[in-house]
Amino acid sequence: MAETKSNNSLKVIAGLLGVVLLGTIIYTVSLYQDKQKTTADLTNEKNLVVEDLNSLKSEYDKAILESNATNEELVSARDNIAKYIDSVKSMKADISTLSKYRRQVSVLKRERELLLKKVDSLTQSNALIAMQRDSTYVELEKQTVFNDSLVVQNTQLASVLEKGSALSLSKFSVDAVKERNSGKLVSTSRATRTDKFKICFSVADNVIAEAGDRQFFIEVLDPQGNVLGESYSKSNDSGASIVYSKETNFYYENKLLDVCDYIGKPTGDFQKGNYMVNVYDDKLKLLGTSKFTLK
Repeated sequence: MAETKSNNSLKVIAGLLGVVLLGTIIYTVSLYQDKQKTTADLTNEKNLVVEDLNSLKSEYDKAILESNATNEELVSARDNIAKYIDSVKSMKADISTLSKYRRQVSVLKRERELLLKKVDSLTQSNALIAMQRDSTYVELEKQTVFNDSLVVQNTQLASVLEKGSALSLSKFSVDAVKERNSGKLVSTSRATRTDKFKICFSVADNVIAEAGDRQFFIEVLDPQGNVLGESYSKSNDSGASIVYSKETNFYYENKLLDVCDYIGKPTGDFQKGNYMVNVYDDKLKLLGTSKFTLK
């Protein structure tokens, strides 16, 4: 009887132990499943944080590419986000750390919005400056073209005025003369009777020419082509030069002016043959040529 009672007690104890063991197993499995679920949730949350950070980084990359010039603030912000991404990927996920990074993502998003607004404002400002610069450049080009046109016109006008103000001859004559004892000069065509050459010309009127003292240069060439007289030399600014027989000075008042001068004979008599007389102005421009023959 006592033995039967003892066996029943053992069975009860064994049953209780079985129930406790089963409960322990169920509890352990439940804890494991909760842990697995928590780990999966943390991993998923971690991936979402990385995804948000990558999205922010991509937006900064796009903003940097669209910026005409490298923006140091954008580059710095982008590089900081890249560091956060590396940190999140390498960290051991837990609720506290992920919450911190979640808050940081929110801060970074607000920072991105402010920074992109600032960059957009700078971009618009730069675009306006570029447009104003281009407009100014166009105006400068127009002004340059206009100034070049004025220079050309002024140069042409100066050339026209210079040409228009140059003196010219309306008459030019050369006469071989003999001087009588009374001082009277008579024309001759004989070389042996010629004492001098009388060279006369009329300076035409010119209202735009500058009035004042003027010098013309007379060049007389004998039959051999030699210059009669003292044979002075004269050069101009462009490098041209002449050898002339005599300088004739007169005062010009913009009106028709008759001028005469004389070239005396050289040692001995004048030679027979063909002579040429040239008259040049003070810039060595040839104004007139006359030819004659002594017999």
